[in-house]
Amino acid sequence: MRRAVLCTLLLLSLYAEDTLAQENPKNFNVIGYYAGKASMIDSFHLEKLDRFIYCFAHLNANQIALSNTNDTAALQKAVELKNTKYPNLKVMVSMGGWTGCSTCSEVFQSDKGRKEFAQSVSSLIKSFSLDGFDLDWEYPVIPGPPNQPFSPNDKNNLTQLLKILRETLGPKKEISFTAGGFTNFIEHAVDWKAVMPYVNRVNVMTYDMVTGYSTETGHHTALFSNSKQKESIQHAIQMLTTLQVHNSKIVIGAAFYARAWENVTKNNNGLYQKGDFKMAIPYKDIESNFPSDSGFVYHWDNISKAPYLYSAHKKWFVTYDDSKSVRLKTLYALQHHLNGIMFWQLGDDRTDSKALLDVIDEIRKKYHRM
Repeated sequence: MRRAVLCTLLLLSLYAEDTLAQENPKNFNVIGYYAGKASMIDSFHLEKLDRFIYCFAHLNANQIALSNTNDTAALQKAVELKNTKYPNLKVMVSMGGWTGCSTCSEVFQSDKGRKEFAQSVSSLIKSFSLDGFDLDWEYPVIPGPPNQPFSPNDKNNLTQLLKILRETLGPKKEISFTAGGFTNFIEHAVDWKAVMPYVNRVNVMTYDMVTGYSTETGHHTALFSNSKQKESIQHAIQMLTTLQVHNSKIVIGAAFYARAWENVTKNNNGLYQKGDFKMAIPYKDIESNFPSDSGFVYHWDNISKAPYLYSAHKKWFVTYDDSKSVRLKTLYALQHHLNGIMFWQLGDDRTDSKALLDVIDEIRKKYHRM
């Protein structure tokens, strides 16, 4: 009875549309990607993370490689903190990113390329005492960065790559891969039934659903779809469920950064209007760059559960995640028994009482106490 009452109170205060009395999944993970300086890692509350994924390693011929001395120092620092302060933290390395997989399609098309790559990943993991590997190939099969090669064969090659990685790393090391959260990727880029047995989880990038290449504004990280925008977390989860990807292996993503457009008309407060993409900006800098006293007005889309800012004077539109939307996303992940929630990226978060990681941690703890 006490559990049901507590759940009802929490959901009424955070999510008026639903009521639920479910336990917190034991395997729920909070996963932070990090692409910053090694010297900054110990300034974050890593006790609030389950997985720390450092970004990015890259391809050098058929081998995984680190780019610079900061990469080496960051992995060493993260493992040191795990060993001395955060024994429950798992430290992983990610390879790729938006511009970091330019030769992936070519290298992973051959057995030799895949095998040599898997062996190099194993060596890197052993040399730093890492807990696993994350593949961020953007994208197999479909267009990614301009002029980056892709092929219909990428789908099968991705499956074979993850298969050889599992065989090489063994059952104890973790393997994850990042996936686009939009329809074209989910429908075409991955053989989901074949791939999922080889990985611990898929980290779905449910952000950048409206990208910097778009000439129309929208929510780049919406929780729910609406009549103007199909792409959302809910839409991605429904598609993956239809493809028989189990919720226990799905991680949704939150954005610790904003995207801004200029030359946006005031219709609908700038939402779903023509505009020119201007920039991405870390969450920690949103308040100082778009202050309310300079004309930026806060708006909340109660259907998509997403915030946005608009300045009629400057004709700027800003889409992002805030504490309210991140709270609802974390709750959604718990409600649907997902593997967890991840975010890009830790270095973009605030370090004061408005930190988004604190919001995620707060909601998880409330569910854990039920």
